[in-house]
Amino acid sequence: MRPGYFDDLYAASDDPWGLARGFYERRKLALLMAALPRERFERAFEPGCALGLVTRQLAERCDEVLAMDVVPRAVELTRQHAADFPGVTVCEGSLPDDLPPGTFDLVVLSEVGYYVADLDALRSAVHGLLRRDAVVVACHWRHSAPDYPQSADVVHAALGVGMYRLARHVEDDFLMDVWTTVPGSVAQREGIVD
Repeated sequence: MRPGYFDDLYAASDDPWGLARGFYERRKLALLMAALPRERFERAFEPGCALGLVTRQLAERCDEVLAMDVVPRAVELTRQHAADFPGVTVCEGSLPDDLPPGTFDLVVLSEVGYYVADLDALRSAVHGLLRRDAVVVACHWRHSAPDYPQSADVVHAALGVGMYRLARHVEDDFLMDVWTTVPGSVAQREGIVD
């Protein structure tokens, strides 16, 4: 990405990707939240938080959420949208360069991975943030776009190395994967099956 790319997008609009409008985005967010394999999480990390729409949903299911974005305006918008959730912290930064302190039992990468040129560095950064029994969710647009150095399929193949895939949702428009660091389905965790 050229320097200032994201700043220029936010200078033109507070919602450069149209995340707050339309059924497509609402449906994708609902699918992402439904795919989470636990009802509650202790500590979630969401890089590339944009407007904070995913952040708000995560805050309802997590004790703490650390949201991050490279654009100061996005950080400000997320703080506004998540102001009524005391467990949400929003900071400026980007993966894989700006690693937050501590570890997480949930990392959500929604529409951010294909902007990262070095996927080995991204995978190493994400995996280094995970607790022993953690969940990683990735959701990315599948259509070609000249601004993305990577495709959704390539990003997900890189991120999933060394983890157990719990769920995969594939559509023409987007790809969503849910991985865990420890094997076991939701039914197994709840003792419904062995």
